Amino acid sequence: MEKKLGLVSLTALVLSSMLGAGVFSLPQNMAAVASPAAQLIGWAITGVGILFLAIAMLLLTRIKPELDGGIFTYAKEGFGELLGFCSAWGYWLCAVVANVSYLVIVFAALSFFTDTPDSVIFGDGNTWQAMLGASILLWIVHWLVLRGVQTAATINIAATLAKLLPLTLFVALAFLAFNIETFKLDFSGLQLQEPLWQQVKDTMLITVWVFIGVEGAVVVSARAKDKKDVGRATMLAVVSALCIYLLITLLSLGVVSRVELAEMRNPSMAVLMTSLMGSIGEIIIAVGLVISVCGAYLSWTIMAAEVPFLAAQQGTFPKALAKQNSKNSPSASLWLTNGAIQVALLLIWATGSNYNTLLTIASEMILVPYFLVGAYLLKLAHQRKEVSLILAGSGACIYGIWLLYASGLDNLLMSVLLYVPGLLVFMYARYSHREMKKALLLLEKVGILLLSIALFPALWMMFGS
Repeated sequence: MEKKLGLVSLTALVLSSMLGAGVFSLPQNMAAVASPAAQLIGWAITGVGILFLAIAMLLLTRIKPELDGGIFTYAKEGFGELLGFCSAWGYWLCAVVANVSYLVIVFAALSFFTDTPDSVIFGDGNTWQAMLGASILLWIVHWLVLRGVQTAATINIAATLAKLLPLTLFVALAFLAFNIETFKLDFSGLQLQEPLWQQVKDTMLITVWVFIGVEGAVVVSARAKDKKDVGRATMLAVVSALCIYLLITLLSLGVVSRVELAEMRNPSMAVLMTSLMGSIGEIIIAVGLVISVCGAYLSWTIMAAEVPFLAAQQGTFPKALAKQNSKNSPSASLWLTNGAIQVALLLIWATGSNYNTLLTIASEMILVPYFLVGAYLLKLAHQRKEVSLILAGSGACIYGIWLLYASGLDNLLMSVLLYVPGLLVFMYARYSHREMKKALLLLEKVGILLLSIALFPALWMMFGS
């Protein structure tokens, strides 16, 4: 019998997927574009928005507990087969590309311990030694998840606690060293020579990405002991992450001036820790970064394998991906996911290519399902005529639209390059589940046509500009 995930496991899954590598560079990233005043406003807007999204997920798990599989299921239930598939396809692709980046970052961070000016072993995570190490780590995690999602989730709890230790230590030391006069230096950012609102917008371009992973508990909701824990875990993790991000960015501005912080190398938290406790501080943060990224990678592996598995069960992905092994692990989906990651690692090493553009476009694809969460709740709210649901759905929708805008409408158009090949998978999935399928609606046929047409301007943007 499959062991189910409790509140602690679910919360650790969400928190670990959000707290990856970015948190260690957050002080410098924020200081480079915004003053203390702008950061306060930016975090306030982001905090309200992400709480609306978390509340929307919590409410949907209560209203529709039978909808397993998370955010792509909400898209399918609310807006049809095509949007359901696009949400699942986009989410899976984003998870695959994100996991490739995590593997590269792990070995780039390990280079702190192995590389010298005369000897580069792991470098920026793209040497042959780094790719070999990344491949070994890939298949170790693959083996862990094959032993059961519960086993992997238990290990993830330990990894989450381990990554919280250096972050908590940093917050405590920064609090003790905090100087209000340093914090107030150029409070409104005159030295940046940017209007306050532009600073706020630039800050929020960073905060768009730090909450990616908020949907973790919803994605694995089919494996929860109690469906109510899914919403609780989401809220607990979001509030915890928001507090961590706020404390790290704002306390850093009281340790050194914004100008000095903006010029630090990343991970800037390591530089700050060195000033707070000596050279050992840099080592603590470097170790914390490696553990943090490994934990985030484990969380995202679980989620990346779960989506195609559940989508196949519901007829959205090809039937072959619905297979489980004796440990109730989504084995077929896991082999597909990690096989794709392995191919991507080999291509990065062979071509020496920069995949940052692909990472940005793929990340955009995860924001569409976020918007559809709010849109589905809003649709249910109007059917039920409940004002509280309308408010929650409207807030989540507005935040979803803001995320898409802030992350770049050009990237949204270019994501068509990744959606259109998925249409072939969509049609094959319909063929493999032909006993379950209804005819495509007219709007879905129009959607396929529009996606196909949008491919041409997307190709022009990619290669012609």
